Amino acid sequence: MSLFGLGKKKEEVKVEPACACNGEVATYEASSCCCGNQQVENCCGGDNKVTSIKVLGAGCKSCHEQYENAKKAIEELGLGIEVEYITDMEKVMAYGVMSMPAIVVNENVVSMGKVLKSAEVIKLLGKLEF
Repeated sequence: MSLFGLGKKKEEVKVEPACACNGEVATYEASSCCCGNQQVENCCGGDNKVTSIKVLGAGCKSCHEQYENAKKAIEELGLGIEVEYITDMEKVMAYGVMSMPAIVVNENVVSMGKVLKSAEVIKLLGKLEF
């Protein structure tokens, strides 16, 4: 018998990798599967296009400002996608984000902890080769 569970081996929890490219990411850990958080051309049969942008926040003024700046950047780029604003803390925590606002592009966290202006969002997307 071990006292307070000392000496017992903890059961390992294995996270099955899910591809970040197909939108089936359940946790932040799973988002780095085949791409390894690197831009890989035609990863999982897709091309390097922005398919989704999410702004994660707590609903505060800064987070709402980031949402508006991201929408403006997407409009300026002429992309026909909708920017999603997520304030549900369970969903936010699933991405592993600890400081908000955060921007998620194609299920990968690309920015967190500061409000980016629309020009900075455009520059960030350019760096990501989208």
